[in-house]
Amino acid sequence: MNIRERVLSVLNHKKPDVVPWLGDLAYWIAYLNDDHLMPKKYQTNDSFTDKDLIELHKDLSVGFYLQGYFPFETKYDGVKVSHTSKDNLMITEYETPYGTLREVNEYMTKSYCWAIKEHLIKNHLDLKAFEYLYESIYYKPSHDLVKKRSRVIGNQGIHLCYQPKSPFMEMVALRAGIESVIYMQLDAPDQFDTLMKSMERKHDEAAKITLQSSNECIMIPENISSEVVGKTNFEKYMRDYHEKWVTKIKEAGKFSFVHLDGTMKGLISELSSTGFTVLEALTPAPVGDIPIEDLHNWVENETIIWGGLPGVYFTDHIGDQEFDEYVIRVLDVMKKEPRYVLGVADEVPPHASFERIKRVSELVNKYGKYND
Repeated sequence: MNIRERVLSVLNHKKPDVVPWLGDLAYWIAYLNDDHLMPKKYQTNDSFTDKDLIELHKDLSVGFYLQGYFPFETKYDGVKVSHTSKDNLMITEYETPYGTLREVNEYMTKSYCWAIKEHLIKNHLDLKAFEYLYESIYYKPSHDLVKKRSRVIGNQGIHLCYQPKSPFMEMVALRAGIESVIYMQLDAPDQFDTLMKSMERKHDEAAKITLQSSNECIMIPENISSEVVGKTNFEKYMRDYHEKWVTKIKEAGKFSFVHLDGTMKGLISELSSTGFTVLEALTPAPVGDIPIEDLHNWVENETIIWGGLPGVYFTDHIGDQEFDEYVIRVLDVMKKEPRYVLGVADEVPPHASFERIKRVSELVNKYGKYND
């Protein structure tokens, strides 16, 4: 069987020949490109293209599914938006009748990623301007990348797109941060709840565009960590949004994913109960808080568990023997029944070697055959 056939078998609760192995290489690829280490064979006309992306996955024997994207553009009506670059900073300002909102992102050269230096929303006094900003949003379908990916993925994996986060996680992960969100809930509870409803209306508009795309998998890219969100906020602000869109995704004949890449014990059971096809990027002990052998006890019987290999295992902090032993341990669990997909929890990090990534497929072929 090829990689696509394997993962589709598991998504449909059928047994393939070996445990599917699909990995998120986006962060590692950014490092290769930034440090000019990407091999020339993966550069078409000196650029790293979608075709090159899939060829890299093929040569590493890694299934493709992530490097996800939103199949729509976000536009604003009646709000002036400006972007200013300075050194490693990107400053974005939104001018509204209720004040100007400003966020600052800094590119961290040593870690090959962008970090939020100044959140867009500082406290409850910014909520009126932010609500106005959100009401000004409209979305324009953007399917060029959808078409390109559909052509090049082939048997190397599956085609996944993003819809927006839940409004609560949008605020926590991107707009304000958890500390400011908690203070806003205390300082202006009614205004905060009104904003959540306003944001959900807009997120629903965008999610409909993703639903109508030609992708087969849809992820709500929540970046959940249980100790940050907690059961109370999940039940009040997130469950209904998840259940609504899980139902719509299923009715459209697609598979629903949610990204749970932090601590799990406080929320994994609740998240599974919403009905997602896949809980993705699950990070077991010793990095996470649940051993790989126990994960199935925390989720519904129909939930597919995707992840298992913490990113740190791809670095030189872990020796070759320890790496092999850990992968084999994970495979010993996953080959018991077709409800697992071996993946990275959550991304292969910078400085990982080509050989370490390639080694996973060798171990899968040797130790990943299902038990009779």
